[in-house]
Amino acid sequence: MYFWSNEKNEPIHIHISKGKPTGNSTKIWLTKGGGSIIANNKSNIPINDLKKIQKIINDNYFLILDKWKNYFEGQDIKFYC
Repeated sequence: MYFWSNEKNEPIHIHISKGKPTGNSTKIWLTKGGGSIIANNKSNIPINDLKKIQKIINDNYFLILDKWKNYFEGQDIKFYC
């Protein structure tokens, strides 16, 4: 799976897809409280797999946040909620 993110002016989020990245990826937003919300599942990841991925994201929340800050240096982080 590939993990990527880059859409200006959107809250902090992650795109997920199986195989090569596509425009129809699943999007998960990070929340201010340290969790995540599934924005959509356009890549049709099975719900059991999606729950596991979301747990990994939640468990690595601060690492993802740090990587986002480093990648988008100087930009304010916005959260969905």
